[in-house]
Amino acid sequence: MTMAPSTSGLPPAVRTGVEGRPTGLARSATASVEQRPRASASLLDAVSDLRRDVDATRFPLPLPGVREAEERRVQLLDQLDDHLLPRLRELSAPAVVVVAGSTGAGKSTLVNSIVGREVSTAGVLRPTTRRPVLVHHGADTELLADHPLRDAVDVVVSDEVPRGIALVDAPDLDSLVESNRSTAHRLLEAADLWVFVTTAARYGDALPWQVLDRAALRGTSMAMVLNRVPDDALVTIRTDLMARLRARGLAAVPLFMVKDLGPHEGLLPPAAVAPMRRWLAMVAGPDRARAVITRTQRGAIAALRPWVEELADAVQAQVDAASALGAVVEEALGRTADAAVGAAREGAVVAGPVRARWRGAEQRRLLARRVPRRRRAERDRELAALRDDVVRAVAVVLAEASAAGRAGVRSALAASSLAGAPAVVTALDAQGAPLATSDDGRAAGEGHARAAAAQWAAATGGTGHAALDRRCGPEAGAVVVAAAAGLEPARALVSEVLGDAGGEVVERGTQELLALVAAEVRRGGEPGRAVLDAPDLAADAASLLRLRGAVLKAVR
Repeated sequence: MTMAPSTSGLPPAVRTGVEGRPTGLARSATASVEQRPRASASLLDAVSDLRRDVDATRFPLPLPGVREAEERRVQLLDQLDDHLLPRLRELSAPAVVVVAGSTGAGKSTLVNSIVGREVSTAGVLRPTTRRPVLVHHGADTELLADHPLRDAVDVVVSDEVPRGIALVDAPDLDSLVESNRSTAHRLLEAADLWVFVTTAARYGDALPWQVLDRAALRGTSMAMVLNRVPDDALVTIRTDLMARLRARGLAAVPLFMVKDLGPHEGLLPPAAVAPMRRWLAMVAGPDRARAVITRTQRGAIAALRPWVEELADAVQAQVDAASALGAVVEEALGRTADAAVGAAREGAVVAGPVRARWRGAEQRRLLARRVPRRRRAERDRELAALRDDVVRAVAVVLAEASAAGRAGVRSALAASSLAGAPAVVTALDAQGAPLATSDDGRAAGEGHARAAAAQWAAATGGTGHAALDRRCGPEAGAVVVAAAAGLEPARALVSEVLGDAGGEVVERGTQELLALVAAEVRRGGEPGRAVLDAPDLAADAASLLRLRGAVLKAVR
């Protein structure tokens, strides 16, 4: 195995690697918590605030690209939870070195060989690494006690691993098992240093370069191991590989090459991994480890802003879609309200029972200028029944207005070609199903309409007018209510008795009724509006994320 950057000239203490690191390079195991270095409070607060707001971000509308946006949101949370926040809270924790690569590249064998014993299962069956393994020096146990990765890995303590690093054998990045792939990418997001392992036969595949480009974009410290290199092709492959790295601006990436040993089982010969062990010992040194950690941390923080902007753009797309759909809903409600108000103005309330009862009262001369005393109780009962008929008719019209509002919104959205419209229709249908099938749901709707109608009638006919009371008795208010509901003979009677003042009273009641009808249309459309009025779709929903990105830039 050879390494691109030379390790010659390193201090003897560093070159001895894990076998004999000097006390001066080791962090004191007895250092108090108060003495451990931490990030600035402003930076930690900024990242914590960002984490909270990213966690609260939702994408209610299934727009094109929303699945990818949600995946990116989860990845960002993983990066914050597994790497940045733990690192900012405990800068002295060991550098997390993740050994990753494609299927069959030899990651587990490499890790086992570096440690000097089998700590991670290696074999020909795929997938081999089902659960990641994290190996660290015993003296670093306390510093890793609260690291979030402990829940996702099997932890092995080995004093063969230099103090100051935690070596992680990750699952295959291209594993056939989705959970393995997901875990591998999560571990990379948590890493302070990526070690990518591939083979001489597969280093030209897309995967190695995707991973390296991703690390470079994040500013992550990294190294590359090329395994199973034939002797006769070592120079050619190394030259080609270095040219590829230079072309991507990665010429400084440490490169290790392991010769092809042919079929074998167990650990690699110590000489094969000696350069890697020396390099890890160098990386584990306090100054070098801090430099690696700082570089990756700065790169990760710098990469957060475009990441957050991307997330904010996805939220803004949701907001814009909701705004466009909201305009469709408002237009539909406006049309439906105009139709319902027009029908009420044209007499929809008084058609049928109300008009029939009035005619019956007229035919029996119960509304004549003078009603015999013996028939006044009959007149009063008839007018009370008229009031009840009007209240019932208004309740029916209000219930129909509410239903028309709901149906109008649904129809407009169902006919719309705007992105997200089908999702709102689905949400409306889900909300409407219980109301359509439940006796309680129907009763609640009908009860609301009856209560609103009764309240309107009480307000409209409750003010006494002496002249009308003398003409029609104690139930004279029923005449005003019928007139306001659109019954022309009742209007004529009120105007005859009260003159212009009566016309004003009736018109005020009519306008209040029409406003009530329009309000019920909007009430019926409220479920559709509520879907689009969710906090995640508020006009400023993306602004908070953009603010977090700006704050992060200011404090990093």
